Order: sequence, then structure tokens, then C-alpha cells
Amino acid sequence: MPLDGLFLYGICRELNDKLKLGRIEKIYQPAKEEIILTISKPGSKNRLVLNAGAENARVHLTGTTRPNPVSPPMFCMLLRKHLEGGRIIEFRQSGLDRVLDIRVDCRDELGQPLVKSLICEIMGRHSNIILVSRAGEVILDGIRRYSHSVSRHREVLPGRVYIPPPDQGKSNPFSLTEDHFRELVLSGQLDGSLAAAVQRYLDGFSIPTCKELVRLAGINPQMLLEHCGEHEMRTLWQTLQKIMTDIRAKGVRATLLCRPSGEPVDFFALETAHREELQQITGTANEIADSFFTYKLNRLVLSKEKNQLLGVIKKHTKRISKKLHLQQKSVADAGEADRYRLSGELLTSYMHLVEKGMSEIELDNYYDPDGEKVSILLDPHRSGPENSQAYFKKYAKARNTREASLRMASLSEEELNYLEGVVAAIDMAQATDDLEEIRRELRSQGYLKEPVSIPRKPRVKEAQPRSTPLQFVSGDGFTVLVGKNNRQNDTLTFKIADEHDIWLHTCKIPGSHVIIRTEEREVPPATLHQAAALAAHYSRANGSSNVPVDYTLRKYVKKPNGARPGYVIYEKQKTLYVDPASDIKESL
Repeated sequence: MPLDGLFLYGICRELNDKLKLGRIEKIYQPAKEEIILTISKPGSKNRLVLNAGAENARVHLTGTTRPNPVSPPMFCMLLRKHLEGGRIIEFRQSGLDRVLDIRVDCRDELGQPLVKSLICEIMGRHSNIILVSRAGEVILDGIRRYSHSVSRHREVLPGRVYIPPPDQGKSNPFSLTEDHFRELVLSGQLDGSLAAAVQRYLDGFSIPTCKELVRLAGINPQMLLEHCGEHEMRTLWQTLQKIMTDIRAKGVRATLLCRPSGEPVDFFALETAHREELQQITGTANEIADSFFTYKLNRLVLSKEKNQLLGVIKKHTKRISKKLHLQQKSVADAGEADRYRLSGELLTSYMHLVEKGMSEIELDNYYDPDGEKVSILLDPHRSGPENSQAYFKKYAKARNTREASLRMASLSEEELNYLEGVVAAIDMAQATDDLEEIRRELRSQGYLKEPVSIPRKPRVKEAQPRSTPLQFVSGDGFTVLVGKNNRQNDTLTFKIADEHDIWLHTCKIPGSHVIIRTEEREVPPATLHQAAALAAHYSRANGSSNVPVDYTLRKYVKKPNGARPGYVIYEKQKTLYVDPASDIKESL
């Protein structure tokens, strides 16, 4: 959900408790619409992120570091000029508006004290970060500039007077009475939902928060206002009063909703109603916001890097497919080799019938059981032996061309299969470390160029980050390991696994290597079936059914010399057929 005014109230209160009178040490702008302030107080140093993006607008403390551009943008340089070294007076929020005013005690060019504000407006696509001099309320600049051609209400340009966003005319829930609350809610559209009626008149409450408020009151969040009676109104008011009283006394106790896998789904400035399918994590507003947006940012970065790598693979796949088509055409064109050989042999056998000056001759084909004749074109300027040798030369050339084209086509098909396996590894990657391993592999294979590095002083070589295989436990208690990319597949199969462990892989389908750690115990059929389901799930056949999976002892798996990462040959295998769509649930 978007960061609403109630959640911002919790963040503002926590920031005042933690950062008031802190000094702004450094200012960075790691992204186009994002600013990070490093604020220090005796014994502590904190990073405050301000984001004015349309989808991720927010303000909160963060524990995540972001890479910074080599050259700071103009707005960042302006903030450094005016705010670095300044001391924070306070964080202000007018009512429950989604506007945070960071008041900073600074100095002007003459060294005289001057108060400036870094105003963060968290309003979706209208979000902004604006630097204002409180002497005359003059705008020094904004991270997003616009004139009256964009907004009739105000301009955000250097030198203009700062005008706050227009008031929404909503009521502050901290000062609301029960009668006024009833009057506001019941004045809404009767055919609309109760949650929508509350959100329309209650300041700081977004639609998701209002739905959660209604749910906490024990009311169906989809209930229409016209169906709302005295009991519902009284219960809803009591729930709201309790929430606001607790927030006023103790601050916001925020909640993060997560799937069982740990993936954040939503966050609220209040404790939420119980949901069996989701886990609830409570914490301070800053902690919850940082957890949610850090995960979201990591997902965006991961998706972007995946798309970049997939683009590289797509380009090479297109090139190799085109080359394979030409090689297959060369094989087809060289199919005349047998006809050339036959013509040469028949001319040699019937040499006495061939005379110089003939342009064509029909001879009996003694290879044909029916004895049909074969028409052979001749060069009239050549004798019979010369025509025969000419056909044998054509045969040798066509044969060599076909053999070379077949070898090259086989290598192209092998390369395409390898790239398909890389695509499967990219799809399966869960973190940027996984993608970095794939990136290093592609560089070693020549699909990516080595990054250009700026010469620096020699230093101790840092170890490259390496991700670890996925690990599962079967229903019978056996450990099952799954490689996430080709390099990891090689490490898993030839360095981690013992020779008596069971190795599994989808039959003739790119995918992960899977190892069952047997510890020289007999593996039950159920565990074997679950591991096969994992092999099918983590392969290019993930969306298919009845997928063939080969399995054998690890000692029967070999890697040919010079083979690409992830490529192996194996023997003495058996095959299971599994449906990953359903079996994977059982194996986990």
C-alpha cells in the first residue's frame, strides 16, 4: 500500500525521538528521485531516505546502503551547499497530511543563522522533495520542477513562494467526536462501501488502512454503507478510538504482512486482523517501512538485472539460431554426395560405353534391385575417365562439406542447449549474488565483456561472492540439494556430493543438478520421487506435466574435458516421470 498520513505520523514521531538536534553530515542522490541524508548524533549515525518516485514515495530510516553516482546531480549539489553541516531542529507534520517538513538550522553565505526546510511531499505521482528558505518561504529548488502548465495550484521553481499542497478538507481522527464521526461517515454514498466512506472524510487513512480498520471492528470490509446499522457504527467508532488513543500514547506500532516464504505483501500503521495465509511482523514504523521497501527495491533491481542478462542471451540465441539454419541448409545441399559417388562408380564400370563429346549417358544401376537406368550428365570436352574423376571430386567435396556442417550444427545445437540452461538459471535466481555468478560464467564463455575498471592502487583481492545451493529436507529426513546455476551445478556434483549420493536431472531438458545426500543409506521411493519433482520444478519444464527425470549414482556422472559449465555425461541411469506442478508441494 502507499505510505499514508497515519504511517507518516509514526515515522515523524520516531524521527523526532531519534534524530532531533542531529547534524547532517553527508547527502547523496543514488537515484533520480531519491535522496539519502547521513545524520549523526553522539554515539550514533543514521541514514534517512527520502524518495519522490511515483510508486515508492516515502521517508524512513534505512539500514541499506546504495551505490552513489560518480558525479552528483545538480539537486544533490544544491542540498550539500545549503544543508551539509546543518543541525536538525525538528520534523513536522501538519495534521496527518502526507507532507514531512524537516527544519534545519543552517548558515547563509555571510555566516548568519537561517532556517531552511527540506519538505517531502508523499503524494504518489505528485510526490516531490523541495528545499525552501524560511526567510520569505522561497523555493530554492525541487527534485521535480514544474510550472502552471502542469499544476494550476502552484509552481515548483527556484525563486517562487512555496505553497503547500491543497487541503483535502478531511477531519483529524485525533480530535474527532463520535457524533461528528457518525455524521461524516453516514453522509457518504449509500451504495459505496463502508471503508470508502471512512476514507473519504478521515485524514491520514488510506483505503487499505480503512479496510483494515473495518476488519478489526469485526465487520466485512466489503459491507455497503446502506447496510451499516447502529451496532456497526458503534463498534467501528470504538475500534477507531482505541487505535488513536494507543497511537497518541505509545506511537505507531506498525505491522508487516508476509507470505510464508518471507515475501512482504503489505504494511499498516496499526495491528492487523488475523490472516491464516499470512504472517504478521510488528515493529516501529521506520523498521517496517525499511523492511518493505528494501525488499521491493531488491526485487526491482533483481528483475532489472535479470532482464539485462536475458537480453544478452536472446541476442546470442538469435545469432546462433541463424547460424544453425545455414548449417542445416549446407547439410541438405550436400545431400547430393551419394549421387555423385554413384555416377563416378557407374562411369568407371561402364567406361567402354563413354566417348568424348557425349553430353549425357544412361547406364544400368547395378545397385538397384530392379535394375533401373540412371541418367548421368557428362562434360563433352572430357573423356570417360576425366568425367568419372570429376564426379569423384564432387563427391569428396560434398561429403566433406556435409560432415563439417553436421559437426558445426551439432556444436550450435549444444550451444543453444547451454544458453537454455542459462535462461533457466536466470529465472531461478533469487538474489543478485546468484546473477553475479551467472554473469561471471557468461564472461568466461565470451558472451559478456569484462567490465572496464578504473586503475587504482593495488589492494588485497576480495573474494568473489558465491551463493549456496538450495536445500530441502524430504519427508523421510534426507537432505536434497539443488544447484541454482551452471557453476553451482558443477560444484554441487563434483565437489559437494559423495560418489554414493544420488544425482538427478531432467532428461534432455536444461535444468538444475539435484543431489540426494544418502550417507550410504537406502533412499526410499518417496524421497526419490520428491527429489525428481524438485529437478522438474527447477528446469525449463517447470510448467509441463509428466516430466522425465533421470537419476543415477553420483559416481556414474562425468564431465568431459573442455565441456561448458554444467555439462555432464552419465550412465546406468533410470527414469522417473513426475508432475512438478503438484509434486513440488509435497516435496516441500
